[in-house]
Amino acid sequence: MKQASKTNEPKAAQKAEEKAAGVRGVLERAYPGSRAQLKRRMLEGALACFNEHGIEPTTIEMILVRCEASVGNLYHHFGSKEGLVAALFFCALQDQAALVDEELARAHTMREGVAALVYGYVDWVSAQPELARFMFQARSAVSKGPHAAELQQRNRQRAKLVMNWFTQADRPGRIKDWPTELLPSLIIGAADNLSRAWLSGRVKAMPAQYREQLAEAAWLSVAGSD
Repeated sequence: MKQASKTNEPKAAQKAEEKAAGVRGVLERAYPGSRAQLKRRMLEGALACFNEHGIEPTTIEMILVRCEASVGNLYHHFGSKEGLVAALFFCALQDQAALVDEELARAHTMREGVAALVYGYVDWVSAQPELARFMFQARSAVSKGPHAAELQQRNRQRAKLVMNWFTQADRPGRIKDWPTELLPSLIIGAADNLSRAWLSGRVKAMPAQYREQLAEAAWLSVAGSD
């Protein structure tokens, strides 16, 4: 048993490093350059604390110890713990949206557009499980906190951009003429549920492994008759 444990240690360490590298890549895209190094380190340390202990139980002191920073550093860069949570949430949200946009840029038909939304969602969650886990628990905190208005504005802008893609007249295919607010749940709902199940350990396969099936199900739920 001891030998097996030692054998698994390098694999566990490699997996942890891969996760950290993925998070760092997201943070570097959001806050590039050497001058933002401390800010990135604080966000990475806070992410680890939030996912280990939960957002509410995590104290400022825990974050500072984790990332070897001072209270002054935190208030200078984020203003408060709530500001740090929001900055990390918006960083992840922006990175996920960028991947969806890449998928949409390759799509031409309505069906391909629906698939692009699903692909971008599950591929990002599969590639960034630590950030995705944080996003699921942080959304409520941000929507009810001092940065709620900013989140609402970002969501409106994002929804407008996506809907503009689908309302272009020359797109082959048709989506049901149902209320706009209903469509995201129909398109992303199953992908969201599977992602949550995977992150909680109830499902072993990464959501990206079922991207084709999820995209097919999403299209069938919203496709209009020609």
